[in-house]
This record gives sequence, structure tokens and C-alpha cells, in this order.
Amino acid sequence: MASIPPMGVLLTALRLVRRHPWLMAKVNATWSLYPLISSPELAKELLFPNEMPVAQVELFWQQMQDESYRCFAEMLGLGLPKPEKVNTPLLILGGGADTLISPDQVKATARAYGTQAIILPNIAHDMMLEPGWQTVADAIVSWLRTNSSDCSEF
Repeated sequence: MASIPPMGVLLTALRLVRRHPWLMAKVNATWSLYPLISSPELAKELLFPNEMPVAQVELFWQQMQDESYRCFAEMLGLGLPKPEKVNTPLLILGGGADTLISPDQVKATARAYGTQAIILPNIAHDMMLEPGWQTVADAIVSWLRTNSSDCSEF
């Protein structure tokens, strides 16, 4: 679900630098990703669909915490995955309205793992929290039914 591409998040970081240069400077100066979500407006821009009501965004925003800067640095290129070592079937889901991990990045991830991406239109980055979460859940259940030999409980 909106996974970090195997090539890392450098393209995402560059897009953020272009859109929010001062925030990204603060992220790097403080070794904290929190400046990117330091207000409900920023959280909405980066994580949620435009249609999400402000009151709903604020409820989620009040529970948000910082993320690991070290992990971010590793995702820039220091600790990238090795897709060629993975032979398990994978579901690669992305949101058509995701401003952090673009649909093209999701498709690149799918290609790296030898599968097809499922891009859900009008879904943003935090797809499990949005009004369209049922579409996301349905896509997961559908994939499980098709790709699992023991999905009788689904």
C-alpha cells in the first residue's frame, strides 16, 4: 500500500524540496520528518484526498507522530530492498491521487517485483484512512481470493 519503491524515495524527496523548500530544509536540519505534517493543512496536502473534510483530517492529525529520519535516509538509497530475491506473490497497491508515492513509482515497484500494480483512482497516500477505504479493502480481498489457495474465510 503506497510502498516505497525499490529505487528509494529520492524522487519523492526532490518533489517535496520543490514544493516545500523551507520545510525540507527544516527536516534535514532537525533530522525530523514532523515538519512535513506540522499542521492539519500540510498533513492533508501530503496524505489525504482533497475531498476529506477538514474535521476528519484534524482528528487524524492530532494522533500523528514523527517518523524515523534514519529510515528516511536509508530510503534515499542507503538501505534499498533487493526485489530479485523475492519470489512470493505480492499485491502492489497505489493511489491515483497520492502526492508522496506517485502512480508511476508504484508501477515501477510492481515491475521490479514482476507483477502488475493496482492503482486506485481518487485514493491518496493514507488510503486506509480515507473515505474510499472500502475500495482499498475490496481490492485487497479480491487479490487474496485470486492469489491464495486458502481464502475460504474471505
